[in-house]
Amino acid sequence: MRPDSRFPTPYPPAMDKFESIRAFTQVVESGGFAAAARKMGLSRSAVNKLVLNLEDDLQTQLLHRTTRRVSATAAGRAFYERSVNILADLEEAELALSRLQEEPRGSLRVNAPMTFGVLHLGPLLVDFMAQYPDLQVELSLNDRFIDPIDEGFDVTVRIAPSPGAASLIAHTLAPCPMVICAAPSYLQRRGMPSQPSDLVHHACLHYGHRSQDNTWTLMGADQVPLTVSIDGPLCCNNGEVLKQAALAGLGLVLMPRFIVEESLQQGRLQPILPDFCPPESQIYALYPVNRHLSVKVQRLIEFLQQRLTLG
Repeated sequence: MRPDSRFPTPYPPAMDKFESIRAFTQVVESGGFAAAARKMGLSRSAVNKLVLNLEDDLQTQLLHRTTRRVSATAAGRAFYERSVNILADLEEAELALSRLQEEPRGSLRVNAPMTFGVLHLGPLLVDFMAQYPDLQVELSLNDRFIDPIDEGFDVTVRIAPSPGAASLIAHTLAPCPMVICAAPSYLQRRGMPSQPSDLVHHACLHYGHRSQDNTWTLMGADQVPLTVSIDGPLCCNNGEVLKQAALAGLGLVLMPRFIVEESLQQGRLQPILPDFCPPESQIYALYPVNRHLSVKVQRLIEFLQQRLTLG
């Protein structure tokens, strides 16, 4: 039975309201009390007591509890969404007090696309780490689309026309021009496209998976987007592999210019449809809201914005 709302249950000193909110959000995110207790370094009963105190104070049931699972009620889900922001604001306030006095230290987990990481990010991180010797960086390079929150990355680098993740904070690091190109040997065999509609008659090497939308979007002088369907013998989620396939004469590729710039300058690849440019992508650094005032994240973002150039 809930206490009379006129006489709310006081929080014991070790169970203040913010700690109860933290416990509640951790239970929702972990899917249960035992997992939340492990993450918080508390006993299961302590976490349960924190949540019960919160429910008593709010006079509202926040969780459905069964022997098999725990889930948020409708009221609990709404309260959870607000609580995440409240806790993030509290963390920001705490971090802001010491940010100017702190140096980056501890672990920093970074995820980035493979080719960009090898050509640009990796060398920059070496310089960054030389400035901050107390920092241990874990760099994960792959071309798989990840969820930074689920996989625990502090910073994720993406190359795209837009950040595309409303739940993450995004900072633009640098523009990333795109280009369509092909090897001279391919163009000798198949001819030079003169209009975007010609692409349907060409082998187009696609970034991604066959199950995805196999289209390219180009912009003419009128800046009106024109989307064309493409098909070809190879699709791959790695730009370096697609570049090698293009150099071998397998077809046309659309990709970031920094991947093919050297081959273009050497004449081993040739630009296609120069009057119809792909929309320019950007290189973004994304991170969860609870890393917003993390010193190591902020210093890395500032460093990359100052030092990253693709020219």
